[in-house]
Amino acid sequence: MRSVYRLDEVERRLGKLAGKEHENLRATYERMLEKGPGRFQVKPAGLPAMAHLYEELPNFHAVLDDVRRQIALCEDSGDALEITPMLLLGPPGVGKTHFARALAGLLGTGMGMVPMSSLTAGWVLSGASSQWKGARPGKVFETLVDGQYANPVIVIDEIDKAGGEQAYDPLGSLYSLLEHDTAHSFTDEFAEVAIDASQVIWVATANDERAIPEPILNRVNVHEIERPDAAAARQIALRLHASIRASHDWGRRFDETPSEAVLERFAEMAPREMRRAWMTAFGNAKLARRTTILVADLPEAGAGRRSPIGFVH
Repeated sequence: MRSVYRLDEVERRLGKLAGKEHENLRATYERMLEKGPGRFQVKPAGLPAMAHLYEELPNFHAVLDDVRRQIALCEDSGDALEITPMLLLGPPGVGKTHFARALAGLLGTGMGMVPMSSLTAGWVLSGASSQWKGARPGKVFETLVDGQYANPVIVIDEIDKAGGEQAYDPLGSLYSLLEHDTAHSFTDEFAEVAIDASQVIWVATANDERAIPEPILNRVNVHEIERPDAAAARQIALRLHASIRASHDWGRRFDETPSEAVLERFAEMAPREMRRAWMTAFGNAKLARRTTILVADLPEAGAGRRSPIGFVH
């Protein structure tokens, strides 16, 4: 267990609130006191089994090697698990967010997601002052205080798309959060109580490195992720087919192995598209009362993309 904040500091802050003012802030302090400051600090007893991830994520071998090295350093010592913040750089759909979920599952810790493409203010990570109407804590505070773990995986998704008003920098708080020494005492602007975020495992994703500030790039290990080649894409498609088939009662009604022609079509797809494509194909085959999936059952290329809505004249 690791304490992620000090109870006496929370009690002091709560005692300073007057009357019925700041109801949200009062509720936050009371929740912190009720939950207590102790959180699980997950640390593998040894090198976890990772062979399945090397098969499942063939285009992430270099990243997995890096994670494996860092786990090895602490496996037989009293040191805490430390994973250097990482930036996964690559085109959409190659599995960057899926990798982050797989990493959280491998380590047995929680995960928080911060989608920067839909956020426009600097308080998303660090919270907004309780003096503002509708203010609330930031994502880091929520993940550590409301979660069970002191070292969750926090994903900064599409960090290159972070926007903000001129007076705010959405990434400003990351400068200290990504530094191990300063992250020990991170203060959320809403709660104004120091939080120990030094054990957070940071995974940022991006499509374009040029839109990311240099101070961020200097604080992370940058891994360029390519789309899997045709052979690897076929293997990913096969594993997804087997997984979907095994996890549904209706799956046993379909052929155990898809045809070569179907796999050739999947070899052209990004990993993100594959699950939707399989579900569409299973559904079309069922409607046709077939147990075999045909190429014609697969969606057309680009069919999953959003189409403009308008009037028909």
